[in-house]
Parts: sequence; structure tokens; C-alpha cells
Amino acid sequence: MASNNFQYQVEQFADLRILRYRIPGFDDLDLQKKLYIYYLSEAALAGRDIIWDQHNEYNLWLRDCLDVLYYSVDKTDDEYTYLEIYYKRVLFSNGMHHHYSTDKLVPQFSPMKLKTWVEKLSVQQLEHLRCSSHTELFEKLELLLFNEQAMAKRVCQDDDKDLILHSANNFYKNLTQDEAENFYKQVIDKNDAQPVSHGLNSRLIKHGNEIKEEVWCINGKYSAAIERIVHYLNKAAEVCENQQQQKVIKLLCDFYTTGDLKLFDNYSIEWLKEQSGEVDFINGFIEVYGDSLGFKATWESLVNITDKEETDKASVISANAQWFEDHSPVMDNHRKEQVSGVSMKVINAIMLGGDCYPASPLGINLPNAEWIREVHGSKSVSLNNISEAYEMASLTSGVIEEFACTKEEIELHKKYGALADHLHTHLHECVGHGSGKLEPGVRSDDLKAYGSVIEEARADLFGLYFMADEKMMELDLVPNMDVAKAQYNSYIRNGLMVQLARINKGSNIEQAHMRNRQLIAKWVLEHGQAEEVIKQHSRNNKTYYQVNNYEKLRQLFGQLLREVQRIKSQGDYEAARKLVETYGVKVDKPLHEEVLNRYAELHVAPYSGFVNPKLEPLLNNKGEVVDITVSYDENFIEQMMRYNRDYHYLSYSMV
Repeated sequence: MASNNFQYQVEQFADLRILRYRIPGFDDLDLQKKLYIYYLSEAALAGRDIIWDQHNEYNLWLRDCLDVLYYSVDKTDDEYTYLEIYYKRVLFSNGMHHHYSTDKLVPQFSPMKLKTWVEKLSVQQLEHLRCSSHTELFEKLELLLFNEQAMAKRVCQDDDKDLILHSANNFYKNLTQDEAENFYKQVIDKNDAQPVSHGLNSRLIKHGNEIKEEVWCINGKYSAAIERIVHYLNKAAEVCENQQQQKVIKLLCDFYTTGDLKLFDNYSIEWLKEQSGEVDFINGFIEVYGDSLGFKATWESLVNITDKEETDKASVISANAQWFEDHSPVMDNHRKEQVSGVSMKVINAIMLGGDCYPASPLGINLPNAEWIREVHGSKSVSLNNISEAYEMASLTSGVIEEFACTKEEIELHKKYGALADHLHTHLHECVGHGSGKLEPGVRSDDLKAYGSVIEEARADLFGLYFMADEKMMELDLVPNMDVAKAQYNSYIRNGLMVQLARINKGSNIEQAHMRNRQLIAKWVLEHGQAEEVIKQHSRNNKTYYQVNNYEKLRQLFGQLLREVQRIKSQGDYEAARKLVETYGVKVDKPLHEEVLNRYAELHVAPYSGFVNPKLEPLLNNKGEVVDITVSYDENFIEQMMRYNRDYHYLSYSMV
């Protein structure tokens, strides 16, 4: 699949690498399928403003301000480069907070330089930014950019703080954590066997003494953007591949029109049933990682096409989902008696949008509603061309050579690392997220702020445990058990050290996936200490971790999986809090400083994201679409400027 002529890396700045991904076989598709993809892709881009506003209510205004400054400031100015880098970082993060750590981004240019730039703006530019004077604009920007106390974290996870008051996202307004939690306690019926995901598509706001939800729908909040999404979805329905896709799109449009969460559940169930089409998509308010309380979903979209050859290889996992469930090391009453509706596809991304862009997931398992998963199953996908882009761009990074303990570990990774990572992703998404069940009366949101970490740990542990099972060889998924060893080495190395390169010095771990990985790695390190399952080494003042006993490590993964599943199945909030806070949050400061120094010497950005391919209709002299062309030559700032211009549908709030 890889091409030596394709330029995967676009550029690198700050802590970010910008990559490209290819769409294999696109030119060979028929016109109707290309049109279907094009309209879905336009719907994927039409909601871009939503994620910006969800991240912070002032983000859209800040984006316009930075856009004006970017074009106005003299390019020869000694601090112009700092402005450009800051603007690119904001564009990458869909707002003023880092996309991963959620800390507020800090410009390298000075407040005085900003003041100088602002004072040179014209009256027309000030009017465009809705400011009456240069002083007003400067003071507002100074507050957003340089006040360390104002909106410091987009997502606060600190156990000792009010998670709403200390989170800068735009999911709640004028109320406290206790008020929000009490509001949903009163509307959630714990005896409802098929509950809607309360709060998923709304902002909770307090006016006086009244607390109410502002629903994200047509004629509600975000209406202008949602109208465009629905417009393109309806166009897609006219050229889709089959009637089931048409039914799915209609239900989604009905949900966007009404905001009725029951319709979203109906849409999710019908989306699960659609298995015959080559093209698929997600579009909506889906993941709740951006809300400390786990109610509000960020908007995201992904348009994709099935990689038939790779899907044939991976579908063997979903075909054996019941075997995995029956042999899971969890308690008997936490296993599903009958696994149904679990599917696994390997796909190639075509268009990333919202919370999937520019930073993209490698795998997705949906829907998230627990009762739908238990009754109707789930869809799991692994993004093959995204993984390929990461791998091709990382071949010469030197990270493995720097942090692996032995030459044998390095060679094992080079030989099996890619296969091991793909297999773990398949197991994580397909049978990991799709496994287990809750005890009667328990809801997945009982774990509150710790729910996302526990769920990701559960899926990761499920994959890690079965990586080293002989069933992998029986199913012809791996040539030998060295594949599992490569993944175990990589997971421990990343969980204990490498991922720390993504954390600012002195900070704790905030992001759910990172907390999950450290939680698992630190737990097995501690619980295997007596038998030296994992041994710490020091050479030339550098730290290394070496797995000494892979079978014992697998047993530890199984023990932790049993406990994590118990916590989820029983809704044990206190156990979840203790596990996450003990192992997943705090950073070993000396080790962290060491990792930062070692990583800096590699000159490799720790985070990566993507520019999308550009899809354009080709018209004949009658104005009819005769083809959809795809090009890959757009750079990061060009694409962002185009998106700012062509998909800017929402008005904004000002400081």
C-alpha cells in the first residue's frame, strides 16, 4: 500500500507533526459512489465551527482575530514567526487549549508586541472583530492569551476541584458541578433498561434560579451549522449505495432536526445494521472525553471506505467474539451470555472532521450507549491508511532505539511492531469495547469523571490479555508469540516512559487514554515487583524497563482486567477513583524530566495530525458533475484558511 513517492510528512512545528494520508483506489470508484463520498465529506466539514465553540465560547472570535493578525502583521517582524506558530497551534487544537493536555496554549510573542500589532489594524478590521477601539481589542486578547488564571484548562480532572468551574469548555454555563450532577440525577431513571444518553447534545445553562438544556439542533444552538450538515446529508441520501444507508441518513437528519435523543438511539441501531455498503460514516455528538462529568459529547465526523483485503483478515476476530467473551478472565456474571452484532472492519479514511481532525483516532468502536451494545452489538473499525501514514513518517524517528532496553527488543519491534499494534487495536476496538456487561441497576455514567479512563483500560487490557493467547496462532492472526512480546514491550515502554514526552514539565496526566496506559503499566510494574516481572535498568544515567517474564505479565493483565471489569459492572465509583488516582495521574518527576531531555535530542514532535485530501467536483460545459477529483498538495495553513472561509457558519461570543 505504501508509496515511495508519496510525501507523508507536510511540516513540523512546536510539538506537532502534520502528515498526509492517501485514499487508495479512489480513482477507480464509479461516479455515484464518488458523489456519495463527496456529500458526506461536505457534511463532515460543515460542522467544524461546532467543535471550536464547544471547546470554548470565545474560540471562534479568537480564530477570527488571529486570522486578521496573521494577514496583517509584517512578515519581516522579529516576532512574526511566534505569531504564525501560535496560530497554527490554535488551528490544530480547534481552539486555545492544547488538543491533548487541554492546557491553555501560551504564545511566545510578548504582550507588548501584540499591542503594537493591534494598534496597526484598520477601523474596518476592528469593526470586523466587533471592537470599538484598539485598546478594547488588545485588552480582550491579552486576557485570553496571557492571563494564566483565566480558562487555564479546557478539561479539569483534578479530584479536589469543582470540575465545571475549573473547566474552560462550553458545556455548562453559570452553574457548579453539584448543580449539574443534581440536575441529571433528577432526570435520569435508573430503572430504565433502555435509557437515552441524557445531556449528550446540549449545553446546560442556569438563568437566575432555573437550570435548563440548550439543545444542539436545527432552530436550537448551532442551528446554522447543523442546517448545512443536514443539507449535505440529504444530498448524500440521493446517491447512497442502498436503502439501509438511506434509512440511516434520514434518522440522523430527524435527530439533528429535533434534538430527540431517542431518535439518536434509533439511528445508532440502524447504523449497526448497515453492513453491506462499501462507504460508511459517523457524524454527530458522540464522544464525552471533553466533558469532565461524562455527559456532553463533542461533535465529530469521519467518512471512510472499506479496505476489503484487510477486513477479510481482521473479521476473524469479530467472528470469534463469543469465544473471546467466554474465555475472558472476568467474573462469570460480568460476561455476556450471548455476544451479538459485533462487527470488525478495516477502513481507509477519506475525510476527517470535528473532533477527528486534525488529530485522528486509529480505531473506533460505536455506539457508546451500553444497552445498545449489549442488545444490538457494536461496529469496530481500524483506520488502515491513518496507521500507514504514522508508520511511514516514523520510520526514522529514533524513538524506539532511544527507549528500548535491548537490541533484541529493537529488532523484535522492527519485525513485528506494526503487526502487533494493528492486532492490539483490532482486539481493543472489536472485542475489548464490545465485551462485558453491567449488573442490574448500574449505569455506565456511575463512574462519572473516571468512566472514560476505566473503559479505555478495560479495552486495552482485553487486547493485551488475548494478544498472547495461542488462539491468535490458531486463527492465523500471528505467525508466533513474538508478536505479543513486541506489543508487551511497546506498551510498558510507552506507558511508563515514552508518552511522558507529551506532558509539560511539572504537570500531571489529564488525558483519558494516557491515564489508562500509565495506570496499566504502573499497576503491573508494582504487582509484579516481587518476581521482577518487569525490571528497571539504568545505563549511562538513562532509565530502561525490560519485561523478564511475559507469561507472568499476561497473568497480571488478566488480574487487572478482572478488577477493572468489576468496577465498571458494579459502578464502583470509589474503586475507580482510587485506581485512577493512584496509578494513572501522578508523574514521576525525575523520570519525566529525563524523558523530556532524551526526547528533545531526537528532534521529533510527540504529536501528529493530518491535512485532509481535497475533493473537488469536475463539471462539464453544462454544469453537470462528471467526476470527483482528489488531490494531496494542500499544506496545513492553506487548508485551514480554506476551511475558515468556506465552513464558517456560526456567530461567536466575545470576551
